[in-house]
Amino acid sequence: MSSTGIDEQLIWEEFVFQPGRSASTRSETLSGRFEGALTAVEVLVDAICVALGVLCAFKVYDWLKLGKHLHYPYHTVVPAALAFSVFFVLMMDRDGAYSRGNSLLQIKETERALRVSIQCFLFVFPITFFAGHLFSRWVLALGIVCVPLLLIAQKQLLLAAARALHAKGYGIRKVLIYGSGYTGRQLFSALVRSPKFGLQPVVFVDDDASLAGTRVFESGYKREQSALIVDGPLTSEIITQYDAQMVLIAIPSLVCDRFADVVKEAIRANVTVATVPGYASLSGFWTDYSDIDGVMLAFLGRPVHRTPYEHAKQVFDFTLALAILVAASPLLLLIALLVRLDSPGPALFTQKRAGRDGQLFDLYKFRSMRTDAPAYARSPKETDDPRITRLGRLLRRTGFDELPQLLNVLKGEMSLVGPRPEMPCIVQLYNARHRKRLSVLPGITGLWQLSADRPFPIHENIQYDLYYIRNRSFFMDLAILLHTVVFGMRGI
Repeated sequence: MSSTGIDEQLIWEEFVFQPGRSASTRSETLSGRFEGALTAVEVLVDAICVALGVLCAFKVYDWLKLGKHLHYPYHTVVPAALAFSVFFVLMMDRDGAYSRGNSLLQIKETERALRVSIQCFLFVFPITFFAGHLFSRWVLALGIVCVPLLLIAQKQLLLAAARALHAKGYGIRKVLIYGSGYTGRQLFSALVRSPKFGLQPVVFVDDDASLAGTRVFESGYKREQSALIVDGPLTSEIITQYDAQMVLIAIPSLVCDRFADVVKEAIRANVTVATVPGYASLSGFWTDYSDIDGVMLAFLGRPVHRTPYEHAKQVFDFTLALAILVAASPLLLLIALLVRLDSPGPALFTQKRAGRDGQLFDLYKFRSMRTDAPAYARSPKETDDPRITRLGRLLRRTGFDELPQLLNVLKGEMSLVGPRPEMPCIVQLYNARHRKRLSVLPGITGLWQLSADRPFPIHENIQYDLYYIRNRSFFMDLAILLHTVVFGMRGI
């Protein structure tokens, strides 16, 4: 029982940590796929627009014959435009462009397009001084104009397309709003004006019986859309009756016990839950915050995976792991031979570990212990542990025993950076907080491996993994890999 009086363990295990479980009506599944597809399209179209903006800047420069009027061949211009577009999209993702929600009248999207454009070109400007080809600063000046203009126009077209698709019923999630007060009404209007979100309010539930049967209209001149208020308390039967796939708790001051009751009813109906943050929150939950027209929502559940970062990480992991395996293949063969010569048994050691969502996979390592050592015993804490072979001490000290896990990375079971995968017998003892480690792919290296707490059990020092999961980014991964190479070649 937490300090808020809410049984977080029960709610986490029943609602959040269920591999493959979601708000599992068919329409919810389809709307989730639609939202993911729309984000992927937005990322792709953004990259294309940025590349076209750069090409347009070169074309206008050539047409106006500005400055020294340098000629740039297409085989130089096109790769530069593509490289810049990738960098631009990563900067947009870092700024939250591909997270949930959008702002009133698209003001935030326009502001972000202008700001990120300037940031990216300012970053590129000093690089041009070191470029192999003479580079006109006029192209950069034109790019600062062309790129955001194309991007802003594209965002408006994409919003119009999302509205049209939602009008035909694609990607819609029906929403039940609990609480019809000021916050609930503000939230209703915000959702109506935010088609990119794909959330359609269908009904209010309020514990004030005097409001039952009345309707809430959107704020604005037309007042075209409205939703009925039904009498509470909220139950799973009401959620099912209105075919809702999400419950939005719009009472920031809701007492803890009532908050817990509402969440548990949502669990029984197997739907997603979001809330306007107040003091009655669940510290044991992952929360994904979104600002919709000034209304802050906290989505209770598992961490949302940011599509551009996830894809970039996947490509980076596979490419680097393959490159290391090819480059280090003579070393790997030598280690395998030495392991066989040092002690009887195979060169590789395999062990079942729990990966993302608790899925089991075979983890590969160079064998550093004798074959008669128990496979699932706790790892040795002392260098003179009799289970460790002579060569094994060196392998563990340098971290070379972990190199075969590059095969796990190629198979998509692990990442280069992430929480260390633990044995199933330990995962079975996890509580709600520990299970958060299972929300991402495990990694060969991570913050915990670089910390002074490395000699102690992972589950007793999960603050490193939780910090990484909440703050992970492409550049954080690069920093961890760099620290691993420079400082992390140590072991027992």
